[in-house]
Amino acid sequence: MTARALSFGAIAEAYERFRPGYPDQLLGLVVGYAGGPVGTALEIGAGTGKATRLFAAHGIAVTATEPDEAMLTELRRAVPDVRTVRAGFEDLEPGDTYQLVYAAAALHWTRPDGRWPRVASLLEPGGVFASFGGPFELADPALAQAVRAARAPFLESDDIPSPDGTDPAAPMQWPGTELQHSALFCDVRQSVIERRVTMPAADYLGHLSTVSAYLQLPPTVREQAFGAIAAVLPETVELTADLTVHLARRRDA
Repeated sequence: MTARALSFGAIAEAYERFRPGYPDQLLGLVVGYAGGPVGTALEIGAGTGKATRLFAAHGIAVTATEPDEAMLTELRRAVPDVRTVRAGFEDLEPGDTYQLVYAAAALHWTRPDGRWPRVASLLEPGGVFASFGGPFELADPALAQAVRAARAPFLESDDIPSPDGTDPAAPMQWPGTELQHSALFCDVRQSVIERRVTMPAADYLGHLSTVSAYLQLPPTVREQAFGAIAAVLPETVELTADLTVHLARRRDA
């Protein structure tokens, strides 16, 4: 997982171009859960700032943390007024606390040992933790199967398995499962924001080029895989891009 987590910097420009942003509905969900204005936030693994710009645009003072300098370069270009810290989650120095700590499709890259005590230490008492993300999946089952068959000789799966082994059909997904068992957090909630996206096949391939499973392939194998997938795609594709959102509150000391 560590190698996959550190593979994105080489494609930072593609990540910025092909990864989608986040909807205002997400901000409303987080702020509504907080029960009042959110003034300060720390972002874990900010990448190129896809989520950063949503929260910063609504007056929240975001400190965006990210270990990869190439990703931070894209973030600073997109959101120049946001404070940035080049550091992995595990390397953050203790000190400042925030009303909100959040991770956008990044929490699964953090190490499990000490994860929740560290998050709690970054939050004010009663502060909110949020994690959100979800896969892009082809909406047409027949097309999805054709793409899996085309990909199979080069890559068995491009999924990221649940970090704690939770069954995909379980009513509560990770990280909610861990948060429910943590004495440091309470009021754990899970919500889904439905999204549908239509894009040209070339943009879908561009999105795949930012997926860690493909980035781990040797370049020639990766290009062969993309060629095989491109051969079965129509001109445009429809995808489901639902966001699963987990919210929890730090217990008062």
